[in-house]
Amino acid sequence: TWGLNSILPTGFIPAEDQGMIYVNVTTPAGSTMERTGKVLGELEKIASGAEGVESVSSLAGYNLMNDIAGASYGMVMINLKPWDKRKKVNEIIASLSEKSKQVKDASIQFFAPPTVPGFGNAGGFEVRLLNKTGDDILQTAEQTKRFIDELSKCKELVNVVTSFNPYFPQYMIHLDQEIAAKKGVNPETALNTLKTLLGSYYTTNFVRFGQIYKVMLQSAPEYRRKPEDLLDLYVKNNKGAMVPYSTFIKLERVYGPEQLTRYNMYLSSMINGDAAKGYSSGDVIKTVEKKAKEILPRGYSIEWSGMSREEVLSGNQAIFIFIICLIFVYLLLAAQYESFLLPLAVILSLPTGIFGSYLLLKITGLENNIYAQVALIMLIGLLGKNAILIVEYAVLVRKKGHTILQSAIEGALLRLRPILMTSLAFIAGLIPLCIANGAGAVGNRSIGTAAAGGMITGTLFGVILIPGLYLIFATIDERFKKNKFTPLQDLKITHTKNHANENDDKL
Repeated sequence: TWGLNSILPTGFIPAEDQGMIYVNVTTPAGSTMERTGKVLGELEKIASGAEGVESVSSLAGYNLMNDIAGASYGMVMINLKPWDKRKKVNEIIASLSEKSKQVKDASIQFFAPPTVPGFGNAGGFEVRLLNKTGDDILQTAEQTKRFIDELSKCKELVNVVTSFNPYFPQYMIHLDQEIAAKKGVNPETALNTLKTLLGSYYTTNFVRFGQIYKVMLQSAPEYRRKPEDLLDLYVKNNKGAMVPYSTFIKLERVYGPEQLTRYNMYLSSMINGDAAKGYSSGDVIKTVEKKAKEILPRGYSIEWSGMSREEVLSGNQAIFIFIICLIFVYLLLAAQYESFLLPLAVILSLPTGIFGSYLLLKITGLENNIYAQVALIMLIGLLGKNAILIVEYAVLVRKKGHTILQSAIEGALLRLRPILMTSLAFIAGLIPLCIANGAGAVGNRSIGTAAAGGMITGTLFGVILIPGLYLIFATIDERFKKNKFTPLQDLKITHTKNHANENDDKL
């Protein structure tokens, strides 16, 4: 299994075609909603005319990647036609990405929704760049840009982007506490009042026409159109007099991020991307971790999040589960055959099935994901059953006095037909999974292909290999036994005399 993993791409949960495409739009920092809305309108026209698209809707002011609200963000949701009336979602995304290059006023990313809801907002990989040095935000932005530039050069990765941007135009409010105290203004009251006047404040509800309406307190639009309008607002002091904000605050134009995110208590920037065609999520994880070790300076590190984190945490759990299953089967058979060698004839026949699973997955272009690993665990029971049928009958024939070679031949011949019947019936039942289309097609194909490939090679080679393995281990087992083997018909069974009936015969 370890050797085969090196030639077959590894993955976790494959990306499925869910009949929907998300588009994340980012216009230049400081853009207005009107400017962002124009870009979304252009994308809607492009998407509406694309083949396989059923409907398109957009929302300005929201960043789908990291749930940030802002005027320079937007998103588009594209609903696709049924699977039998369109191409695959990856082909549609590639076509839309090419057509959207004519839109020069924004950064646009197309991606499929995550396979498992709740693990991020987008498919592909998700990694966090952590700043553990205490450097300022600009240093974090510089290292993030440098890291993304290096990742974009890797052939395994595509669409590597980040939403971290510390260059949004902002105003810093400087409050002079001494002057505010002289004017009888509490700084906390001043800032809370300012938040209410500019950002609104929910106060109460009222009922009218059978409906409940919210009451929001906020200054009229004409008093908050420009940043400088803030200086014309008033706040009530401790004596009930109205004091203008211009007497104790000043505005300074600065640049900064719209939202600061922390991960494990460290300042972080989130980086998203996807695997290039022909590469798996396992290849992506190896590439990103390798680049992080090469170029990130001391004090900076990466942490995986979303579905990528689950894949990293799972690690080689499937291999350990596989080994535990083999040990469990071995101990059961050892108890059944009363031998520690005969079960090896069953266990050593399983690699033929594993080889077939990996071979068919490689031929069909699939990866070793969680579905394929479930199929491998299932093959332990399915192929083990075939081996048990032959070995069990060979053991019974051997107890009747036949030689080990004769027992192996008879076991193989008499169990050949039931093994072929059950195995071929199972393989035929897997064909619909191997050629599945539509929702969940990749998962169905992965588990069906892995199981079918393992059953085909395991059955074809197993009926030849298992009798030979039995011959080898049965011979070794009898040589190591202390008591010489005695056939059943040569055993002399004596029946002790029953004192209640003295006419009992001795056999």
